[in-house]
Amino acid sequence: MADAVSLSEQLALHVGRLLDNCRRSVEDLTVDQLNHQPGPTAHSIGFDIWHVVRTADNVLLFVFDREQPVWLRGGFEERFNLPKVAQGTGMTDEEARALRFPEPAQFCEYIDAVRAAAVAKLGAMTEAELAEVTRLNPWSERSKGEHVLQVLVAHGNGHLGRTSLARSLMGKHDLGI
Repeated sequence: MADAVSLSEQLALHVGRLLDNCRRSVEDLTVDQLNHQPGPTAHSIGFDIWHVVRTADNVLLFVFDREQPVWLRGGFEERFNLPKVAQGTGMTDEEARALRFPEPAQFCEYIDAVRAAAVAKLGAMTEAELAEVTRLNPWSERSKGEHVLQVLVAHGNGHLGRTSLARSLMGKHDLGI
């Protein structure tokens, strides 16, 4: 990254890439592949990607600024018949495995809407805003910038790694990450 690029622009770039990879991971799947659970304790690709996107949406909008998340603003919880508030964190395996996700094209509408909101929000944040300390459970109090790096970028890319492996086990191309 060039020195002239601000921290907020860097974070926006990396969260944008994360969400682009979320989209790439589901856009060529069937609804059955999106919901496939490869083992008795494994989650579906749909769950992993929903968790990543919902977390970005919830953290950046609701936790940081108490704004209504894209999830609710767009009525996605009703359209997809999925939990209104939950995003996967703290769910039991049984709860996570019981979720069913919509057609990938519909799912991508949500990913795209979150990407647009998240990148704009992060790109506009000041250094002072990124330095503000806020509580995010279960990770405790940290600066907003550190939450973005840990919870969204690092944690989210861990889920993308699982998704990449699941895709390759289905005979699909991995994500190359």
